Amino acid sequence: MKIRVLDASPVQVVADWLVVTVFEKAPLPAPTQLVDASLGGTIAALIARGDITGKLAESIELLQVTGIAATRVCVVGLGEAATLTKSRLDRALMTVARKLSTRAVASVAVALPAAPLAGLDEESVASVVANAMTVGCVGQGLYKAEPDRFRFDEVSLLVSPAAVADAERGVQTGLIVGESTNLTRELVNRHPGELYPETFAQRAVAEAQRLGLACEVLDEDRILAEKMGSLHGVARGSVRPPRVVLLRYEGAGAGQPWLGLVGKGVTFDSGGLSLKPSDSMKTMKCDMAGAATALGAVLAIARLKLKVNVLMAAGLVENMPSGSAFMLGEILTARNGMTIEIMNTDAEGRLVLADVLSYVVDQGVDKLIDLATLTGACVVALGEEVTGVFPNHSEWGDQLLAAAREAGEDAWPMPMFDSFSEQLKCDTADMKNIGTRWGGAITAAKFLEKFVGGKPWVHLDIAGPAFMESSKAHRDGGATGAMVRTLVEVAKRFA
Repeated sequence: MKIRVLDASPVQVVADWLVVTVFEKAPLPAPTQLVDASLGGTIAALIARGDITGKLAESIELLQVTGIAATRVCVVGLGEAATLTKSRLDRALMTVARKLSTRAVASVAVALPAAPLAGLDEESVASVVANAMTVGCVGQGLYKAEPDRFRFDEVSLLVSPAAVADAERGVQTGLIVGESTNLTRELVNRHPGELYPETFAQRAVAEAQRLGLACEVLDEDRILAEKMGSLHGVARGSVRPPRVVLLRYEGAGAGQPWLGLVGKGVTFDSGGLSLKPSDSMKTMKCDMAGAATALGAVLAIARLKLKVNVLMAAGLVENMPSGSAFMLGEILTARNGMTIEIMNTDAEGRLVLADVLSYVVDQGVDKLIDLATLTGACVVALGEEVTGVFPNHSEWGDQLLAAAREAGEDAWPMPMFDSFSEQLKCDTADMKNIGTRWGGAITAAKFLEKFVGGKPWVHLDIAGPAFMESSKAHRDGGATGAMVRTLVEVAKRFA
């Protein structure tokens, strides 16, 4: 898809669809006023009748228009001007992109109010537009014979002459981040017979080679040589061998600090011998969303040429029941030498992350972030659209939360009191792999904390927002690409 910035009147731009905006209980923005005047007051009349209210993400289609160059007009509500934020602007534009892309559309033009809009400058607004148009027109129907969503050929963002340069920078950023988000979504939406540890690793290598990035894949022999007994224990039940993918981007140069991004990549989670019921298992292709998110983020960081050093690591396994599967009561020895008694084989993601975190720490990273669809307990606590944030270092956690706010993604800090570690105490090993039913998302994070060597670290539990079982007006069902934007924002600020 091509996205361009135009210094042009919305009345004169040629497009299949022209998108204009209205606020709730407010005068029409200047671009919308121009269009309304050329339409003979149609928009104002619809507002007067109550057919257009301006409520957030409301969209009204005008299918037969005269007096302007565009073929059709879509009027989208931005809510009350005082409450408009980056995330609300994104929601409105995503809703429009999803609605318009249900039919094959060659061109869309977007005419927004002049910046500052939602407290954002022209560059930031352009980035939101480009990201929403890129992500919103792509669905989850990878295997459908007849597509139900169509990518736009071209999107034009209409701005004033003074804003062109800033908007072009923003469009480039939004397009790159949007494409990386779609890569993450695609990987998560792939079925588990197609995407498994070996094929995920192959895709990562191909994407790294395309950008000239260093990529290393640890096969099963190397995993065993690295003494990753915790990760390998999870993989034993599957006929598909595990992999660990390591991708390095050195944008800041030698001698500068390194950011570690670690993703959980359980490409299918049956629960192992602690077998999940069918209803709980049917979406478990998504249990590698942490790895896909980390990969998407580092590819975006590299394409944006950010001045940061990043080591991305993904631990890739299948968790399956078989005669060779790891067992309840078994003691696994992690890479850092700690022993773990298995109380539930469906608490496997932390076992995978433990060894990968330990490896990345030994590679000399300065700060870490891990991402995982780790616990249903986090979804119970925060709902389906909020990421749980679990830091061992308050300042590092605050930096991530600030980045999430800037990116327009919802995240919330969770307590990390030492008392939760009490649940992991074990009589026969250094720890158990699961605590009681109370505070399960926190005990999982406290488990992971034992493998970061005291480095500043944040665990992101994306079990809620990474994958949706149904669609809403502003987002498709299936994989969402949650937290790709936040990780890119963290990288921008990293030093």
